[in-house]
Amino acid sequence: MISVGSVLAAPITSEVKNEGGEDEEFNVTEMIMHHVTDAHDFHILDWKGNAVSFPLPIILWTENGLVTFMSSEFHHDDSGKVVVEKDGQKFVKYHEEIYYASETPNADGSYITMGEGDHPSNAAPMDFSITKLVFSMFLSILLLVLIFGLSARKYDKAGVPKGIAKFTEPLVVFIRDEVAIPNIGEKKYAKYMPFLLTLFFFIWINNIMGLIPFFPFSANLSGNIAFTFVLALITFVITTVVANKDYWKHIFWMPGVPVPMKIFLAPIEFLGIFIKPISLMIRLFANITAGHIIVLSLISLIFIAKTVWVSPASVFFSVFISVIEVLVVAIQAYIFTMLSALYIGSAMEEHEH
Repeated sequence: MISVGSVLAAPITSEVKNEGGEDEEFNVTEMIMHHVTDAHDFHILDWKGNAVSFPLPIILWTENGLVTFMSSEFHHDDSGKVVVEKDGQKFVKYHEEIYYASETPNADGSYITMGEGDHPSNAAPMDFSITKLVFSMFLSILLLVLIFGLSARKYDKAGVPKGIAKFTEPLVVFIRDEVAIPNIGEKKYAKYMPFLLTLFFFIWINNIMGLIPFFPFSANLSGNIAFTFVLALITFVITTVVANKDYWKHIFWMPGVPVPMKIFLAPIEFLGIFIKPISLMIRLFANITAGHIIVLSLISLIFIAKTVWVSPASVFFSVFISVIEVLVVAIQAYIFTMLSALYIGSAMEEHEH
């Protein structure tokens, strides 16, 4: 069986023409990974051999304290060849990671010393930079505040929604009636509605922002495992805190089954406590990342085949997958929210034996 990870690990290259008409290697794997991973700036386009990007602040905690500067000082270099000197310290950027520069350059002009496993052995400062994923997350938070701030004001005295509230109210009612009440119960659902609504709209808005191809601040936030890990961790913490004695009893000493079976089921149920949030984390991460990789792979077929005749099929299937992705991003937000409500509700459920 060939995994997606093994395919992406193997470089797929093709020859393309640069501006001088010379053959230049086009690395498909590098291009795809560049678009789905985090970065210290927003690369918008290349113009006459120069990169046009939106710089973001670099925030480093070094041996001499706090150091800040803009990512534009690296001149869009990601190979460790451009050195930025601040407060008597020299920094280079290599594969979107920032390291202390080596004293002397290598034969290729880079200031990175490679160690075992072809990984840099340079020391690295603590990086608290505002990367494009962090910037995108802050932007989505502002959008959430703006959307629901306006929605709250778009009700008349009779409580009839107007304007944007006509769009947001059905979604809020849907989360309440189809997610919160069935999974948590009518008596306890209201306490968790703010969390479930924030979860659904936060994931959905970030998913949509990552789909817009020409949006200058588009980022694959939900395709970052750290982002989905934190969301799943919050669900795990809430589930663990609100769990009642029946929940723990069904995990460690399940009633109504023979003692040998209880001993057999207890470790499995205990592992299930952690498997549930892990499945939440991986499901969202894998589905969103897979969609981006498929679209970029289809576009890359034009360069791999080295013929313009592939472009109609490549563009058609790319658009087709993108349309499906519009549904997927909403479905994934719904599934994450629904399963979170299910886990919380099951932890508080009262059992009669």
